[in-house]
Amino acid sequence: MSTRLGLRDLTRRHPGQPVPALRGLDVDVDGGACLALLGPSGSGKSTALRLIAGLDTPTCGSVLLDGEDVTDTPAEKRGIAMVFQRPLLFPHLSVIDNVAFAARAAGLSRRDSRAASRRYLELVQLSDFADRSVADISGGQAQRVALARSLAAEPKVLLLDEPFGALDSALRSDMYALLRAVRDELNPTIVLVTHDQSEAAMVADSLAVLIGGVLEHHSDVQAAYVRPSTLAVHRLMGGLNEIHGCATAGVHHSDLGPHALPTAARIPDGPATLVFRHEMVHLTSATDSALTGTVSSLQPAGIRCLACVRIGESSIFVELEPQMHLTVGAEVGVGLPVDSLHAISTES
Repeated sequence: MSTRLGLRDLTRRHPGQPVPALRGLDVDVDGGACLALLGPSGSGKSTALRLIAGLDTPTCGSVLLDGEDVTDTPAEKRGIAMVFQRPLLFPHLSVIDNVAFAARAAGLSRRDSRAASRRYLELVQLSDFADRSVADISGGQAQRVALARSLAAEPKVLLLDEPFGALDSALRSDMYALLRAVRDELNPTIVLVTHDQSEAAMVADSLAVLIGGVLEHHSDVQAAYVRPSTLAVHRLMGGLNEIHGCATAGVHHSDLGPHALPTAARIPDGPATLVFRHEMVHLTSATDSALTGTVSSLQPAGIRCLACVRIGESSIFVELEPQMHLTVGAEVGVGLPVDSLHAISTES
């Protein structure tokens, strides 16, 4: 069921709109991999999904499945299934008949389509709910049924359009575990649309970040966190630390002093912003560090605390360990994640 997906210069300009909703998207997704399309509202994520599914027509560009151009292929013949934020189940059908819908539409008898569908109900752990009306199941169960129905169609590519956004945190965690089980069992090619970087990190192999309809970053999950292509991507990934300065011969100079950049982070000389994850910074005694600062604020964050440390005109945010207690005004030493420092060229 694993199929390689390719998007080439995919562009969509809606009628009457001067700016394209999506512009020049080039992305490949290996068979069996999961790509998360991440971005704020209105960034073009759902537009991309609709173009892949064939629910909308690109202004230009193409959609490839295993190298075959399917841009002009009708949606129902592409072998692509889509799960939306709302389950959109058929209210007049039972749970199992919802899952069996694709098989029935393909001409199988009711008995055979139901038999074929039980595998997918088992996969989403709803075998005991097969004969229930969809009106008698919970929202999380309904989303599981919607996923099972899509998988029962044996799609080449599975598209997920913020399918967990309406669920509470506990149910979302259950759905992430379920999606991992589905991947282990069926190895589908998946494209997930989300605006939540934590969700993307939980389920995806790679991230494509869309901002204003333009692809600003595409990498594995780890690189998206520590080596963002732009400041907008850094912020979208939850990054807090931005230290303005300049880069010269692979060294960033700022209020924090000179810091050699890892080879992968070296950029042309000029104005540059140093970025690094607040989770990777550690604090020590002021006497034990060459870099010192003053705690200017403390913000509770669950069992942890987010500290802001002032160094010259710059501020560094640090996520403290639960057992670490500080007071505003304390002098501290600051240890930066040297191997994960990253610089982004910026305008002066």
